[in-house]
Amino acid sequence: MRSVKARRGQQKQTSPWARLILNFLFVVFIAGGIYAGYLFYVTVKDVVAHVQVPIFPNLQLPNVGASSGSQEENPTSPNLYDWESKEPIHIVLLGLDQRPEESGPSRTDTIIVIRVDPATNSVSMLSIPRDLWVPIPGYGENRINTANYIGDLKDYPGGGPALVKKTIEYNLGIRVHYYVRLNFEGFVRIVDRIGGIDIDVPQEIRDTQYPDPDNPGAYTTIYIPAGPQHMDGATALKYARTRHVDSDFGRLDRQQQVIMAVRDRVLSLDLIPQLLPHLSELMNEMGDAVQTDLQPADIIRLAQLAQQINDDSIKRGIIDDSMVVPLTTYDGAQVLVLDREKVRPLIKDLFPDKSPELGEDQVEDLNRLAAEQARIAVQNGTTTGSLAAYTAAFLEERGFQIVQFGNADRFDYAQTVIIDYIGKPYTVGRMAQLFHVAEDNIQRPSGVSSEVDVLLIIGQDFQLPTGG
Repeated sequence: MRSVKARRGQQKQTSPWARLILNFLFVVFIAGGIYAGYLFYVTVKDVVAHVQVPIFPNLQLPNVGASSGSQEENPTSPNLYDWESKEPIHIVLLGLDQRPEESGPSRTDTIIVIRVDPATNSVSMLSIPRDLWVPIPGYGENRINTANYIGDLKDYPGGGPALVKKTIEYNLGIRVHYYVRLNFEGFVRIVDRIGGIDIDVPQEIRDTQYPDPDNPGAYTTIYIPAGPQHMDGATALKYARTRHVDSDFGRLDRQQQVIMAVRDRVLSLDLIPQLLPHLSELMNEMGDAVQTDLQPADIIRLAQLAQQINDDSIKRGIIDDSMVVPLTTYDGAQVLVLDREKVRPLIKDLFPDKSPELGEDQVEDLNRLAAEQARIAVQNGTTTGSLAAYTAAFLEERGFQIVQFGNADRFDYAQTVIIDYIGKPYTVGRMAQLFHVAEDNIQRPSGVSSEVDVLLIIGQDFQLPTGG
């Protein structure tokens, strides 16, 4: 989905896609943490508008005709995770803050990073406060919940979710492979369909400032007593959204309660056989609620993993008030600044295999790449299979924005070539440095139209670096 925003919504749903979405529904129920995004989304301040149905496009390379006997399979944006590696998978879940009458780019009041570890059959989840004040690569400092808004507004390669991924990596050192962006359309009906959930409410909730969904800008009063409660969908929604009884941090804790309650309900009742006959209805309830770059095969693999994860293997964490420092910005905004020393043990516990923190030079390099926003295509001009895919993944890991990869027009390029269509000097210079491309092999055509900004054509002299 990273490079085809204009194509979203053009593909009609079919029965195979419906089944795949249903698989995803079961994954998010059973894995617990992965379903968190749906429930975390109910923390938004008002009822949200529809988001688009997930589409899994097959991207074609620009300006080059694919030859028969191609060496690259599936010329799509590279998958950042190697499913054969058994390494942990990181997924960021985003919930949009968008009123029904609003359209266009939106902030994310909900950001949670999920770690699924196939080697240990475990899940970790980390909730990130929406008011965290952080550097957003290429766009200065701002609340972390603006990264999605900026990415969509500025047409950042991959849109808002891609910029959120980069922002998380820069500030927390967590490499994010995939995203799921959600609203809570159908949430109440889904909770009601499973017969409600059971939650032990630690203290009574009386919120006189709960947003009234029927009257934008108005408030209503909600009351939930303390003790064991069986909640229908509407009550669960209120329980997960309310925040005036304590704080945003208290709300995050309640949301995690709801997450586990949904998971427990589905597991205890063995609901999958009961839900299958209602595939069409479920699809209608889920169809407008999820947007993701997880591919169908990835969803199926996650479904297989989810069945092996038990309660004792799920860790939950929140960046809470003990790990941040309140700050008033120059324009009077109340924000939170990360105390890196205090948050580091939490990150290490939930993401023990996280990448080392980036040095100043690395952050500067990533910021300059993000500022240029160069859309890059990688093409294989050799007979070495999958070389474009490996190279594209290598570049993405280093902050380059890869939008396409596949075959060149022929497979006998002797030397590697970089074509700079519109002038992206820093990006081109870094690529030339990484791959030892001589200046004579960097082309800067004028008056040539291209769907990408920079094209890398791999030649026989190419060697993929082991570092960089």
